[in-house]
Amino acid sequence: MENQHLKGTSLFAAIALVLAGCGGLGKMDKYASTITHTVDPDPLIVQGDTVHVNINGNFPGKYFYKKAQVELTPTITYAAGESPMKMAGFQGEKAAGNYTVVPYESGKSFSYSDKVAYTPAMEQSQLMLKITGKQGKKEKPFDAVKLADGVITTPYLVMSDDHVVIGADKFERITNHSSNATIHYLVASEVVRPTELKDQDVKDVNAFVKTAMKNPRITWKGVTIDAYASPEGEVLMNENLADKRAATAKRWIQGVLATNKVAVAKDDAFYTLNPKGEDWAGFKAATQASTFADKDLVLRVLEMYPDVNKREQEIKNMAATYKELSMDILPKLRRSEVMLNYEVNGYSDEELSNLSKTDPDTMTVEELLKAAALTNDLNEKLRIYKAAERVYPQDYRTTNNVGVVLFQQGKTAEAEAEFQKANGIMDNAYSNNNLGVIARQKGDRKKAAELFAKAGDAGADAKYNQGIIDIMNGDYAAANSHMAGMNSFNAALAKMLGGDAAGAGTILNASPEKDTAKGHYLAAIIAARTNNGEGVRTHLAAAVAMDASLRDKAMKDLEFRAYKDNLGI
Repeated sequence: MENQHLKGTSLFAAIALVLAGCGGLGKMDKYASTITHTVDPDPLIVQGDTVHVNINGNFPGKYFYKKAQVELTPTITYAAGESPMKMAGFQGEKAAGNYTVVPYESGKSFSYSDKVAYTPAMEQSQLMLKITGKQGKKEKPFDAVKLADGVITTPYLVMSDDHVVIGADKFERITNHSSNATIHYLVASEVVRPTELKDQDVKDVNAFVKTAMKNPRITWKGVTIDAYASPEGEVLMNENLADKRAATAKRWIQGVLATNKVAVAKDDAFYTLNPKGEDWAGFKAATQASTFADKDLVLRVLEMYPDVNKREQEIKNMAATYKELSMDILPKLRRSEVMLNYEVNGYSDEELSNLSKTDPDTMTVEELLKAAALTNDLNEKLRIYKAAERVYPQDYRTTNNVGVVLFQQGKTAEAEAEFQKANGIMDNAYSNNNLGVIARQKGDRKKAAELFAKAGDAGADAKYNQGIIDIMNGDYAAANSHMAGMNSFNAALAKMLGGDAAGAGTILNASPEKDTAKGHYLAAIIAARTNNGEGVRTHLAAAVAMDASLRDKAMKDLEFRAYKDNLGI
């Protein structure tokens, strides 16, 4: 901000000259030094593709000639032309017109604000005040007066490091599984009947154990047995019956494991027995799922009587209903549920990579996505993702990830088609984010912001991308919010533009870009804004050593105006 008394070439001294030239107003020239003004910002700075100008001034009392008019037009001038702002008109108390009246006795303070679209030519420019004085029919333009330097273009240092996002794999190298069977018993019995051993689930467990013994990737983890009694008869008897059923179920599965020479078959620690007693929860669930006529009455009994003996008696009192329960529901509750638990050890990284080359069609989608993540070679990634897309065309991640690699290879149009195709399979956060990146890089910030808003599940990446738009729009508070926790060049730039140069330095020092030419250039600006002349010179020297074109930029950059005679480059 510049605070000046207007004398000589100052703002309103020129006005006085205009009026004096029109006759009779010499005293306005004489007292021009009493007029003050401020320009904010000075130098001017681009913000959101726009250059804003704010001027505050004051005409002192007994200064403004009563019949005078003055038209002021702040104008940004540059080599290729100029960009005028709106005209501000002032007039004395007896002047004819509709301009702002400045009382002769008291004078008047005024404020002026306007903005113009930024053009690259403004990087080397000045804010000039064009003045036209009028008195009656006389009109005369006079030399323009410089108000401020302009324009600082630091926001345009923003990097296009938008984050495209892959659909990550859910590969688990070790997965947990179980082979399950249910053994049912006769009432009041714990005997495992031969007929039960002919059930399909029991046969399946036998077959699985036999096959698993030939699979070196399987690791046995234990057997869990939950045993129950139906809710009928004495509670203590049923609890003991559940214990016995757990034991006989254990003997059965133990025999299966021993027959197949499983090493842990005889280890009691391998078995966990959970006798549950009377299965009232199972009884309620089975009744709710049934279709017999009086089921609602039975369910009300369960709610009304928390005492298990009382509720059993009430149900038995419903003779016809109890008979139906004893035939259709209670037999299913007399059981042991056997779970043979094991782990499957998946492919190693080397195996995944090799298999993706030799036989990708046999791999799961998670295995293929994991294999692609194991290589940094973009061509190899693309090969694997395309194989995944061919084998699993209904998984949007495969198509999205093909698009990511194409984007990284600079094939934007092909990448965009893949992202759209992925969204056609399933509208998803990752592809919306990636389409937003392409929209922003094409210059459509509005569409990009809409897509990032739909990409909530893409998390910090989508927020970071929105932060880039915020910087470009001049909303630095929003940019800092969206980039919070990120250590990058853009996050540092946003922090500095938001007024926290020291915080920007901390972020930049933790970023991958700190030792790049652009990183050193930003560090030099941060140093200038914190009055660190040595830091300006050191970082500019490093930046120019890496990129000679930055020397010319630095020599013109108003960020370094206080050091222009001693930049060290």
